[in-house]
Amino acid sequence: MNYQVYLRPLALTDAEIACKWRNNPKIWGYTKHRAAQAISPEIEREWIAKVIARPNEKRFAICLKRTGQYIGNIQLVDIRDRNANYHIFIGEEKFWGKGIAFLATQQILKYAFDELNLETVMLDVHHRNLAALALYRKTGFKQINYGNQFIDMILTRQEYQRLNPYNP
Repeated sequence: MNYQVYLRPLALTDAEIACKWRNNPKIWGYTKHRAAQAISPEIEREWIAKVIARPNEKRFAICLKRTGQYIGNIQLVDIRDRNANYHIFIGEEKFWGKGIAFLATQQILKYAFDELNLETVMLDVHHRNLAALALYRKTGFKQINYGNQFIDMILTRQEYQRLNPYNP
């Protein structure tokens, strides 16, 4: 199936679904950010309220265009001095490996460079997360450091524009 996605701002109403993903060890196995306790809908709602209020973070829900189903999160955080850190996860396992992360990443990078006028977008990825590494390389990210099981990667505005010369 050929999927299309859109990004919308993360909302408090997403907490009920998102808390299930936050408790799924398959999702968090490759990240630095693991919850110290089980996440309830109330805890998730409080967390969402806190992070969407931060002026240096842009957090979005990834949704299927055809149905509007909320299936993951994507964000730019620690935005300052025209730089940001990027994070993504597809929470609904049945949509893993379908190219959705690539589509969402294209959209947030366009937003980062064209709307926010950023100069660099950075990320870190677990060295065993081969699908994510392939995605990041496909979208132009370059490895800049490797240590402690995580690879640091960067995408510059110049490289983004070189790879997307006719990006309307």
